[in-house]
Amino acid sequence: MKNNSIYTPAQPVAAQKRVLGWRDLFSLWFSLGMGLMVLQAGAILAPGLGMAGSLLAIFTGTLVGVILLALVGVIGGQTGLSSMSSLSLSLGKRGIALPALFNILQLIGWGAFEIIVMRDAASLLAKQAWGPQSLWANPTLWTWVFGFLATLLAVCGPLAFIRVVLRRWGIWLLIASCAWLSVNLIQHTSLTALWHKAGDGSMPFALACDIVVSMALSWLPLVSDYTRFGKTSRQNFLGTACGFFLGSLWMMALGAAYTLAFVSSQDSNALLLALSGVALGIPLLLILIDEHENTFADIHSAALSTGTLLPINIGKLSWAIGLICTLIAWGVPLDRYENFLLLIGSVFAPLFGVVLMDYFVLRRREPSTRSLDGRALAAWILGIATYHLIAQFYPNLGATVPSLLIAALFCWLFSKRR
Repeated sequence: MKNNSIYTPAQPVAAQKRVLGWRDLFSLWFSLGMGLMVLQAGAILAPGLGMAGSLLAIFTGTLVGVILLALVGVIGGQTGLSSMSSLSLSLGKRGIALPALFNILQLIGWGAFEIIVMRDAASLLAKQAWGPQSLWANPTLWTWVFGFLATLLAVCGPLAFIRVVLRRWGIWLLIASCAWLSVNLIQHTSLTALWHKAGDGSMPFALACDIVVSMALSWLPLVSDYTRFGKTSRQNFLGTACGFFLGSLWMMALGAAYTLAFVSSQDSNALLLALSGVALGIPLLLILIDEHENTFADIHSAALSTGTLLPINIGKLSWAIGLICTLIAWGVPLDRYENFLLLIGSVFAPLFGVVLMDYFVLRRREPSTRSLDGRALAAWILGIATYHLIAQFYPNLGATVPSLLIAALFCWLFSKRR
């Protein structure tokens, strides 16, 4: 795009640029609520909880997660600020540097993971269609293809991507693929028997809910990057909440159902193999085509977070970050890096507990007068400590929501004391 100034993260979006209605935001968050990783999350729950328990955990966790996600999105819509810049309301102008750095690291990592997931699925479909020796079955080819396409979408910017790609045809691909998979499930298995299929008890219900909640809350550091272009707070909230809730609920439920009905192996690619056998792999191919929106969001938001620290054009930053994600996906083993990414992600739930308390309860709507607000910082640190204490000593409880609530509580207490 010729003018990238509207994407400047440190300045509010001008009123005339706030053009996204609830249908635009519904399309975006319906798409982001779906994806191959969401399918895999449903597959993780199914063996331990069975079908009924998995659906209850998916419904409960998704509902809690999307309410918190949509509330943070309202902040971006009302202030016009990107996610990282809006943290200045609580932490102060200098206080946003550390969260921005964490966000850049995690988004680059998750962007690389998304490229790897797409690459593996495309290679699997190509092997089945043309054989393992075919050029199209080469993982390196798909790594660079998907990396380039996702980077190109990020450079185009959110308005073009949401209004031209997602709303016009992207969302329909996802609906068609999920509907196809749903009909195939109904035709080839007994829903009554599937509903009564019990789990082995290896997954505690509280931990399952925490996993589902964390799927929604993983988007907290990104949500305002897109809702700041929303027309009204009501449309921001409804578009974000309804879109993500329906998309995530449907896709995660399919992951759990297909795992219980058709998967007997513990192999991480077993679910993909089962889906690739449905209608010549066409539904999986449609999901794969539309998977780019997740990588787009990772690359674009990483560029915005970098832009809060460095005065560089967002388009140029998007090209650079997209290249880094692709290079990591191409040449770096990420087995251990995944734990590092989960560790980084643990800091954001308590951080946004502070932000939500500040904005909606304490009504702090202007940037902190201090360059670094010690009250908010202390509450954030206590929330992080809570997360890791629970993860260490009560792992079956789930730490995401308790750490968010503890951070919000301490933020309120420190404010009253002041």
